[in-house]
Amino acid sequence: MTSRRATTTLWRPTGPKELDLVRELNWRAWPPRLPEQPIFYPVLNEDYAVRIARDWNVKHDGAGFVTRFEVESEFLSRYPVQQAGGRTILELWVPAEELDDFNAHIVGEIQVVHEFR
Repeated sequence: MTSRRATTTLWRPTGPKELDLVRELNWRAWPPRLPEQPIFYPVLNEDYAVRIARDWNVKHDGAGFVTRFEVESEFLSRYPVQQAGGRTILELWVPAEELDDFNAHIVGEIQVVHEFR
């Protein structure tokens, strides 16, 4: 019998350029951050991700996408939940230099669950 590690579902609002890079990585990893992006921030609830993708990414990039993915829960415990505004505006702040390690703990594929244009 195979034991599966517990996972946590995360969401990430993204624009078309970042989504293209995720596609190039076979839907298994997030691309390295740009120099002006010192933090990778996945979010903890779908509604918050939808708001960012719909209200910010569409305005700035012409399209916005919400992705959903699973990460090993034990690994995520190193990142305290950050409240970035209201009660439901919750994020994890992953330093850019830790993104490769974060990607190594993604379980399965990154999936697009919403698209806005």
